[in-house]
Amino acid sequence: MDQFQTLRSTAVPLPFENIDTDQIIPARFLKATTREGFGAHLFADWRYAADGQPKHGFVLNDTRYRGRILVAGQNFGCGSSREHAAWALHDAGFRVVVSSGFADIFRGNALNTGLLPLQVSAAVLHRLVARVTHYPSTQLVVDLPAQTLTVPVWEESIAFELDPYKKECLLNGYDDIDYLLSQQAAISAYEQHRPWTF
Repeated sequence: MDQFQTLRSTAVPLPFENIDTDQIIPARFLKATTREGFGAHLFADWRYAADGQPKHGFVLNDTRYRGRILVAGQNFGCGSSREHAAWALHDAGFRVVVSSGFADIFRGNALNTGLLPLQVSAAVLHRLVARVTHYPSTQLVVDLPAQTLTVPVWEESIAFELDPYKKECLLNGYDDIDYLLSQQAAISAYEQHRPWTF
């Protein structure tokens, strides 16, 4: 995974509640076993008509909205446990999803993919959606070491929670195996000095 330190970006507003994994990446696209290529099918049923033409009015087809941050509604990523939903978002270029609540399995899949699920209060989310929707050029700054989301135009920073282990993995670009390998010296030292019992 890529290392994640600080991200400054505009954002894409998608303030619908209960967006499930089948809406994020419809089941008919789940034939591949690697993470590449799913971004083209992100929100496919919302983005494209039956003839494959982009649907007018859907935010990802609106050239005003660009960026690496998706600002979504409450209970994002609910439904089935498919990790392809996180893969599709990451492959489409998103590094952060902001919501006031995430499904637990989606949260884990996102973090394992290098996608940061950043949870804020419902009140902050409401303000953020309104700001990004009406002012698409609004910049957001996600500072992972400090665990803050800053909206410079507001002169305000919002703290967010994150599991310390997953934070370390994101900062270093580690998946779980990479993390274990990074601890190899400590593991070897422990094995050499621990008492053995038979």
